[in-house]
Amino acid sequence: MRTDKINYYLDIAETVLERGTCLRRNYGAIIVNNDQIISTGYVGAPRGRKNCIDMGICVRENLKVPRGERYELCRSVHAEQNAIIHASRENMIGATLYLVGKDAKTGAYVENASACSMCKRMIINAGIEKVIIRNSKEKYTAVNVSDWIINDESLSGVFGY
Repeated sequence: MRTDKINYYLDIAETVLERGTCLRRNYGAIIVNNDQIISTGYVGAPRGRKNCIDMGICVRENLKVPRGERYELCRSVHAEQNAIIHASRENMIGATLYLVGKDAKTGAYVENASACSMCKRMIINAGIEKVIIRNSKEKYTAVNVSDWIINDESLSGVFGY
């Protein structure tokens, strides 16, 4: 039986995450436009810097920082960010970003995975139209990026919102 297109691209993103160097969670991202892979990205330290797996330490884990908080303490560039910086905006306009995350220790899919607020801003500015996130081998969530624009989480608690 032939794999459908969405799972085909999610499978590729899942393979990309195998290059990740995070001790907590690894993500793989691919950007696809007009049925053409534009770019790929995985979690890793900036070029020339040591990766967490090479140092054997994760600052956020040592400080017991909860998921979704204090990303400025992380050494890594996120998968979405790496995919975006390796592509031209012209090729990303109207594209779909496929994202898969796995726990580095257990290999289980990250529950309720989503782009962080920094990555959401980059995805919006890149012109990407949709993000598809793998929940399990068979299930995924599709998000229209326009929803992130309309439901601006950066305004939560600000100005009475």
